Amino acid sequence: MPNCAQYDKLPSLQPLLFNPCCYTCQDYTWALGKKEIAAVKPELVVFSDRNSRNFQCGLPLSCSYMLNFDNTQMAKRVFSGFRPTGKQHIGNYLGTIQNCVSLQADYDCVYCVVDIHALTTLESTEALQEDVYEMVLDWLAAGIDPQKSIIFVQSHVPQVEELHTLFSMLTPLSWLLRVPTFKEKVKMQPQNVNYGLVGYPVLMTADIALYKGEVVPVGEDQLPHLELAREIVRRFNSLYGFVFPEPQAKLTSFPLVAGLDGVQKMSKSYNNHIEIAASPEEIMTRVRTGFTDPARRYRSDPGHPEACNIFALHKFFTPARVEEIASECRHASIGCVDCKKILARSISSALEPFREKRAVFVAKPNYVTEVLAEGANRAQAIAEETIKEAKEKMKLPRRVNLGDIRE
Repeated sequence: MPNCAQYDKLPSLQPLLFNPCCYTCQDYTWALGKKEIAAVKPELVVFSDRNSRNFQCGLPLSCSYMLNFDNTQMAKRVFSGFRPTGKQHIGNYLGTIQNCVSLQADYDCVYCVVDIHALTTLESTEALQEDVYEMVLDWLAAGIDPQKSIIFVQSHVPQVEELHTLFSMLTPLSWLLRVPTFKEKVKMQPQNVNYGLVGYPVLMTADIALYKGEVVPVGEDQLPHLELAREIVRRFNSLYGFVFPEPQAKLTSFPLVAGLDGVQKMSKSYNNHIEIAASPEEIMTRVRTGFTDPARRYRSDPGHPEACNIFALHKFFTPARVEEIASECRHASIGCVDCKKILARSISSALEPFREKRAVFVAKPNYVTEVLAEGANRAQAIAEETIKEAKEKMKLPRRVNLGDIRE
């Protein structure tokens, strides 16, 4: 029996010859009737207790009943994918990133940089690799932990393209043409309505299903995408037999962070953002350009904080002084310049631990590369088993090695 420090915590598994809590072991066969798992390569096995949050298992959870393993005690798997956008801004940080960090406490998280998705709208890929690096660096510094989550790049696990192709064979074109975001993209880029744009939801479904994602954090505007993914998964399971769980939405209320222009939401596209990696001096410079109360023309004029974008940011970064700042603004006890200085100092102070941690990672030139390589290995262990299971259900001809035939 393998030597696993956590093995005694799993009494229902002790009669077995193999502890299934691993993420790299691939050579195994299931024996019916809760018997043994054979053909194991012990040297490939990395053990961990699922409850320690390090558990990333390449074995299909749907088969866990054969091991008399209590599946209800296992955390559900979250999958979330993000386009590579380079250095992240405080809008990303307050919404998506903080949510990803908090999910690690209760879920088995898989976070993917969806570089293939990005190709549907990118006109140039010159900055793509740098954007991936900078985004992942920000994730790690913000608290997304590679010991708790799988972090990898979409194109590093080619099985997603394979599953995308299989799913595309059973997805009616009419389903794809009715997606609201497809119609919006056609209006935005009429000169580049490519196949990838049409098939985007199919690839998204493959992203989720390949890792048997059970929970997907989404805002209400993304529910149509997830419902289509559920329809595709449901159709596969109906036609060929159960392989994929239907992903459930975890509705997340992301705060709407307005940009410094006070008009659009914060976005690098509008150049109205503040990067979370910015220095205190850069933060001050950016905040000074921020939009304030348009009705307050002079320092002595009473302000209207509810109409001021700078005040809206104070709610996130200076919560303890919000009422005080609002009152001083209304009574003209504080001017817009002073208000901006307070905000800049608050943002800088809040992000100081992040900057320090980021600097440590930057000093390790290969750290991000190593994290992504390890994440890809762990993701591929799951992906290979999933694609094998899907092909078997579809009755696709199995590839046989010539050596096996000749023997």
